[in-house]
Amino acid sequence: MLPYRFARPLRLALYALAAAILLVLCLLPSQDLPDPGTGDRFEHTAAWFVLTATGYALAPRRVLAIPAFALAYGLAIEVLQGLAPTGRHADPMDLAADALGVGLAVAGFLAVRRMARA
Repeated sequence: MLPYRFARPLRLALYALAAAILLVLCLLPSQDLPDPGTGDRFEHTAAWFVLTATGYALAPRRVLAIPAFALAYGLAIEVLQGLAPTGRHADPMDLAADALGVGLAVAGFLAVRRMARA
C-alpha cells in the first residue's frame, strides 16, 4: 500500500514523528550527537530534504503546504536553537541549507509527477 493511501490520522502521526525526531536532533547539545563527518550544512540539507520528501510521500496533493511547513519549521528550529541553553546557536546559513533541501525535494517531486503524467 502506498503511504498516501494510509488513513489520514496515521499519515499525520507519521509526519509528526518525522518532525519530532528532527526537532530532537536539532535541539540536543551537539556533543551528544554522533559526527558522521559530512558537515553541518550537508546534514541540514539532507534532513530537510527527507522531511519534505516524507511529506510528499504521505500527502502528495499538498504541493505548497509541505514545503511551506518545512521552511517555517526550519526557521522555528533556528530560533529555538538561539534561545535554548544547549550550546547550539541560530545560524542563517543553516536555514539556507534547510531551504536548499526543501527546494531539492520539491524539484524531485515535481519531476517525478511530470514523468508520471507523461
